[in-house]
Amino acid sequence: MKREPTADHPPPLTGAELAELLGEWKGYQLGTVGRLPVDPDHPEEIWLELRPCPERVKRCSGCQQCVDAVHDTEERWIRDLPILGTPVQLLVQRCRLACPCCGPKLEHLDWLGRYQRVTRRLAESVARLARVLPLQHVADYFGLHWGTVKAIDKRYLEETLGAVDLSGVEVIALDEFAIQKGHRYATVFVEPRRKQVLWVCRGRGREDIRPFFAALGPEGRARLQAAVMDMSEAYAEEVRSQCPQAEIVYDLFHVAVKYGREVVDRVRVDEANRLRADKPARAVVKGARWLLLRNRENIAREDRVKLTELLAANRALATVYVLKDDLKRLWDYTYEGAAQRFWKEWYGRAMRSRIEPLKKFARNLKDRLGGILALRFLRF
Repeated sequence: MKREPTADHPPPLTGAELAELLGEWKGYQLGTVGRLPVDPDHPEEIWLELRPCPERVKRCSGCQQCVDAVHDTEERWIRDLPILGTPVQLLVQRCRLACPCCGPKLEHLDWLGRYQRVTRRLAESVARLARVLPLQHVADYFGLHWGTVKAIDKRYLEETLGAVDLSGVEVIALDEFAIQKGHRYATVFVEPRRKQVLWVCRGRGREDIRPFFAALGPEGRARLQAAVMDMSEAYAEEVRSQCPQAEIVYDLFHVAVKYGREVVDRVRVDEANRLRADKPARAVVKGARWLLLRNRENIAREDRVKLTELLAANRALATVYVLKDDLKRLWDYTYEGAAQRFWKEWYGRAMRSRIEPLKKFARNLKDRLGGILALRFLRF
């Protein structure tokens, strides 16, 4: 039975009205509609042909002027928002205009970026989802390549956040982090008081981080008071070269990590090798890596018993473990004189330990003592 249109039941939409509602492809009209052939290895897709409206006003993507002359046209596949969960591909006839000012230029489209293969509304949906989900999850959800999602997210952040304001920056913290696979690194610059990311660059060498100081400018470099970092010589040398007045500050986290890697791990391996004939004792020492590196307050009650027994049975491990916890107290001092006295006492214990990895670490730390004590006066 045919239902008559009423106030509660408006008349059904025509195909053109439905296309206008779903599309919003200004300057184009809907042509052929179909489905891509079903492939067992690929999901089903809907494809829509978009044809340019003859009466539309064409604008140059370079100078934004209205141009009637068309240089040439080409067809491009563009991704759009899914329809009822099914991916959508648009077959778009794109015009290159013969602009008298710019030469051959693509036509400007409000709903499509200049060189983009996704519509603006799909890009906006991807960017919103990328704020709360990992990029790979967003890519899987929309069926896009990870690199496409990454480019959309980066462009969205640049448009919404704008350029970073480096004026007024007096203290920076810089650190490296691994990217991709293998030994590839990048460096991030942070304003520690505001906890704001200022700059990210590939690499961790002096040449890699130099553009940040160029962006600071002469006034910004002269204004810098301190740079917090790990014990990287490349970082320290570039800061001294660019900002000789700035304090080099070594933070607790990186010193503790370096101690764990160069002292605790090294002594643990040496002790395991020494106990090669005693297989049960050697297995205990080999399996105690994370137990020795973890902060005491983060160790479960049952593991504390194991740690106590291990340290009681091995003098070398007990020494480096106790000195690890004691070294962290150096960052608690407020007055330089008290910190100096504590350091001399700790350094003496380390040098009398007869444990070569510990003595080597203490000597290296002594050369950078100024960068450790500087943290007493920089409370973030």
